[in-house]
Amino acid sequence: MTIDANILIAYLAGDGAVIQALTRWRRDGMPLFLSTVAEAEVLSFSEWTLQERHDTEKWIEENFTSLSFDRQVARVAADLRRNYKIKFPDAAIAATAWYTNSPLVTRNQRDFKHIDGLQIIAL
Repeated sequence: MTIDANILIAYLAGDGAVIQALTRWRRDGMPLFLSTVAEAEVLSFSEWTLQERHDTEKWIEENFTSLSFDRQVARVAADLRRNYKIKFPDAAIAATAWYTNSPLVTRNQRDFKHIDGLQIIAL
């Protein structure tokens, strides 16, 4: 599964449904992919202390497979952005899901629901 930044934010905010789902998926050995773009979105929160940021970085490293925004993913993102008129971060995250052939777990169905072939899991 490809995880959207808003799912990580909900987890960190203590959302029970998101915590339960991510915990179950990890326990069941499901691969949880995280685009480096989504990671940057989460880590850009300016209100954290240095320790909170460090703890969040460690949690991300321990629980998610990082997928770089490389040339291949960039080209898919460019196609998605051009064809569906979505914002760059959303295109990058959707491209990661498409590239890994995995469903996108998000709370933002509106921006992704029209993308052909993209499976969405709403939390």
